[in-house]
Parts: sequence; C-alpha cells; structure tokens
Amino acid sequence: MERPDWIKAKAPQGDNYEDVKRLVESAHLHTVCQSANCPNIGECWHARTATFMILGNTCTRNCRFCAVNHGKPEPADEDEPRRVAEAVKLLGLRHAVITSVTRDDLADGGAHIFAALINMIHESVTDCSVEVLIPDFQGDENALKMVLDSRPEILNHNVETVERCYASVRPQAVYARSIELIRRAKQVAPMIRTKSGIMVGAGEQWDEIIQTMHDLRDAGCNILTVGQYLAPSSNHLPISRYYTPEEFSEIKRIGLDMGFGYVESGPLVRSSYHADQQIS
Repeated sequence: MERPDWIKAKAPQGDNYEDVKRLVESAHLHTVCQSANCPNIGECWHARTATFMILGNTCTRNCRFCAVNHGKPEPADEDEPRRVAEAVKLLGLRHAVITSVTRDDLADGGAHIFAALINMIHESVTDCSVEVLIPDFQGDENALKMVLDSRPEILNHNVETVERCYASVRPQAVYARSIELIRRAKQVAPMIRTKSGIMVGAGEQWDEIIQTMHDLRDAGCNILTVGQYLAPSSNHLPISRYYTPEEFSEIKRIGLDMGFGYVESGPLVRSSYHADQQIS
C-alpha cells in the first residue's frame, strides 16, 4: 500500500538532536523514540524532548504492531531511576515522559521502578512534571496504586486498538483490563490526569473507534491521542488503510464533544507527541 503524501516526518538532524543522542547513549538509557522507530524523533529531539523507556528494551509480550524487541529480558536495573532522573535534570526538562516495556516476568510488573523514578524526578527537578505511560501490570491493583502513590501528574495507559481487534493486534492483552485500569486510576487518585491512545489503520471500523472513545471517556480518561498505525516491517500487522487529515480532525472534534479535556489527533501522532502541551 503506497504511503500518502501527508505521512511525512522531519529527518533527524541538528545540534539539539545530537546532544540528546549523546546524553542517552552516555547514560546507557533507552528511549521509545529509538526502540519503537517513532517518526517524530527528529522533531522531538530537536526540541530537546525524549520519552525514556525503562525496565530494559526487551518486552515479554509480542504485540503485532510494535517494533520493540521481545523475548526474555535482563533483570531489572535498580539504578536506572537515578540515571534517568539525572538525564531529565541535564536536559532541563519541564515535563518528563516515562514509559517501559511490559515486564510480566516481574512480580509487580516493574511498578516499583516507576515509583522510584517519579519520586526522584520530583525531588531533583522540582519544577518538572512527570507523565508515565504504564503497562497493564496484568490487572494488579497494588502495582497500579504503587505508581499512583508517587503522584505523577499524568498517568497514561494506551488501549491501542478497538476491542474486536485485540486478538490480532494485542493477543496477550485484554481490552476490558485496560479500560478498567483507567477507571481504577481515576477512582484511586482523581486528581491525577488520565490519558490513553488509539492507533487507527489496524483493521478497525469507524464506529468501533467512536465506541472505544466512549469507553475511555466513561472510564474517566481526560486526554486522548489518536494516530495512524505504521507497520514497522513486513513481518508486522499490515496497514488496513490510511486515514486522511480530515478524518483525524473529525475524530478530534468528536472527542472534544465527548468531554475529553485534550485530544491530539493526526497521522503522525504518538502517545508522547506534544505531551508538554497537555499538562497545562
């Protein structure tokens, strides 16, 4: 399927891009920008923003849309929070975005690493807000509460796709479990903004997108991101269709009418795209 003209991203270049790249490499850190082949890496790193990926770069799940390595991970690095917090400070970030691979091999899914990092950033960079994009922790409410207790400003968990497509897109995940995570987070910590994301072009229908948005809003989701699915390789789930910029604009309009406080919808939108603008 030929890629349309509106699917274009800036090539990675410039002094800021090189500075961020050197910092990430020297601190032995991972970013989802690199591991997931994000098309916005050039734009974001030029703006000195990056989404740090903790708990290694090997995922215990094998979602068919994702470019991140999967397999048996290395043990969790308990010093990782300190190194990431130092990088956040060196970059002078005012909004830090932290995500991770899924670690079903760990008793708490890595929740204690998330919590330690959030606390360290708040302590060392007092004017920096923190957004975490967490896995589902296999529905473990104690793990979720551990993260919420550290008081991130935004808690994000992506549903990724519509319920019908979970078997083909996210075979090791459960749609209802992801919706319930958002609901539980809002019940436990109503002052923390909740966020989720959907990718389109993975086999869903228009009415299913709208239903998923309703499900998220009913669960208390405050912020929504919607972007075009782009297959990382020929071995991944094929693209079912490309949505037009006008369709993304319509999704944004519908989402705002539903009551989402912020909707970022566009062909190249990813979970952390313009994340710093969503905190105000």
